[in-house]
Formats: sequence, C-alpha cells, structure tokens
Amino acid sequence: MEKVKTGIIGVGNMGYAHAKALFNGEIDTMQLCALCDTDEKRREVLKADFPGIPVFENYGQLLESGLCDAVVIATPHRFHSLIACEALDAGLHVLTEKPEDVTVSAARALNEKAKESGLVFGIMFNQRTNPLFARAREIVKSGALGAPKRLVWIITNWYRTQAYYDSGTWRATWKGEGGGVLLNQAPHNLDLWQWIFGMPQKIRAVCETAKYHNIEVEDDAAIYAEYANGATAVFLTTTGEYPGTNRLEISGDLGKIVLEDGKLKHWKLSVHERDYCFSASLADKKPDVEYEEYIAEASEEAHRAILRNFSRAVLYGEELLAPGYDGINELSISNAAYLSSWTGEAVTLPFDTEKFDALLEEKRRTGKDMSDKKTQEEKSGYKKRWDVNW
Repeated sequence: MEKVKTGIIGVGNMGYAHAKALFNGEIDTMQLCALCDTDEKRREVLKADFPGIPVFENYGQLLESGLCDAVVIATPHRFHSLIACEALDAGLHVLTEKPEDVTVSAARALNEKAKESGLVFGIMFNQRTNPLFARAREIVKSGALGAPKRLVWIITNWYRTQAYYDSGTWRATWKGEGGGVLLNQAPHNLDLWQWIFGMPQKIRAVCETAKYHNIEVEDDAAIYAEYANGATAVFLTTTGEYPGTNRLEISGDLGKIVLEDGKLKHWKLSVHERDYCFSASLADKKPDVEYEEYIAEASEEAHRAILRNFSRAVLYGEELLAPGYDGINELSISNAAYLSSWTGEAVTLPFDTEKFDALLEEKRRTGKDMSDKKTQEEKSGYKKRWDVNW
C-alpha cells in the first residue's frame, strides 16, 4: 500500500500522540519518517521512544531533508502559519493542529499561500468526525429545521487544572499561546458552530482573564452573535467548572435539535412556526410535534480519522473533511470575541485585523516572561480530553 512519508514538527503532547499513532502503524496510509522538537531533553526522549526515526532540532532541517512528503505541525499556535508556509514552499503537504494561527491576518496569508501551492492543506478539526455533529449539520443544511432561529452552546466541560497550565512555558500566555480557552480548547466548538450553523455577522463578547487559574489569558468566555437573517447564537465556555456541561441546541421554525449525553434529539413541527403564529386562532391547538432520537452506532474516530483522510487526500485526491482553509472561520469568531471584550464594543465581521493585531501585540509586549516556569513533562497517546466529552 502507498504511504505518505510524514514528519511531525513539535512533538509535545499532541505531536507525541500523532507520532505514536504513525509509528505503531495505526494509520495505514502514513509512515513516520522524521521528528522535530526544539527541546533538547525532549529530543533525547524521542530518540529512545522512536528508534530509527531521525530527530531534528530545527524544522528547516526537516523540511530540507528530503525524507518527507508531508508534515504535521503541532507547535505552539503562533508558529503554525509560519512553519506551514515554509513547508508549502518546500513542496510538502501540510496538516496543522488547530488553531490555524493566532490571528486572522496570519491565517489569511497562509490560505493564500496554500492556494498558490496546489498542495493538500488540512487542519486537525477532529471533532468533525463525530457522527452526531455530522448528523446535526445534515439536518440544518438540508432545511429540515426550516428558517434558522438560534444556536445555544454551553460547553463548560473543558476543565483544566493549574497543573495543566503549568505543563508548558508557552501555555496560557499572550506571548506563547496568544489566548486562552477560546484559542486552545474551544476552537473545536467554534469550528463546529460555524460548520453547522454558518458564520455570524456581528459579535459581542466578555472574556474574563484568570478567573479560575493563575494565568494571564481568559479561562471564561461568553459570546453573543447575530446573523444577517435575524438568527442569533450564544456560546458559553470555560476551563474552570467541574462537572461541566456540553449541550448544543439549535432551533428553527420547523423544530429544534439538542445534542447532549451522546444523543441527538430532534423535534419536528408539522407546520412552519412563523406561518402558524400569524394564522392560528385562539381555539387552535399547538402544532403537532414528532420526536426522533439518534444515537450514533459508530464511535468518533477523532484524530486518526483526520490523519487518514488527509493522507488519502494526498494519495488519491479524497475530499478533505477539514480543509485548512476553514481554520480562518473559527479564528474569526475568537478574534472578534477578543476584540469585542477588549474594546467593550460590538464587532462586525469581517473586522479590522490591523486593530486586532496591534492590541494583541501590546498584550504580548506587556505579558509575563514565563521562560523560567517549571513545567511537568507529559507524553501520551490520544487522551479522552481531546475528543468530544459528553
């Protein structure tokens, strides 16, 4: 069988998990051919854990090595587009971890580079592989809910301890990570929001910094969004609640769907609610409602499915489930939420990226130097926390 010769750049928690999957032969269309990490101690671990696999200190050396057809980028967020652009210039296909970058302006530049290259460009939106979200998208896009009214997502089970934030010097800083829960955990949900319900037109947000942890970025956020057609969305997330909630409700004038506890519940109205509202008399009963419940028979394939799909896109031209170009959409929502929270004003999309970049740079400039922070080493396979957590 053909295999895509793959290098992994940034072999921390996620990168290590991807490396293990490839090294163990879990992705039959990919072969692990190179690793790269800037940390000397980590490189020694990689040499021991992945015998026979070349380990590089500098990603440029890996790109020029001729060992790879493609790279998976799992570095801190602000390096994603920089490395991806250089990889594309080197003629390599690219699969980047989420988010696409920290800023919309950087993501836009990467998208333009990828289009010019003609190479395969994917992003690790692994939760798109969950059958419930795929079914929700199908229902909404088919018009089965009628005219969209509202999306409400309470996603407060991204719980993280202080030890998690202390696991890397780059975590939870404006200089290193570029944001908090909206940029690290919630990109999956922000992506699914727009993938299922579409992109909003205007955003208002409150992002609370260090509400539950000793960090300098937000660990609690509330977003209110408006659509051109009058629909609205509310998005609530945090890493500081336990036990949390994962409940997505989407309503239209033909019913609603609720995703919670591993189930999709669908209420179907017999008539359009808007038509009924203005035609019914006081004597008329409420519209008939049909109820349907969907429990996925197949489990979420998560990261492995994205890796497999990406490699098959390289080998056979298979359509990407998560094209890298899509990364700019969820990033537009989180950037707009930050901008709204920082300025106290509603933000219309597309927004002023120069203004956002300047405000973010100021936060980076005045942020703490965390290079001496003590960290806790973690290496692993795929953890439950990286999948949909019902």
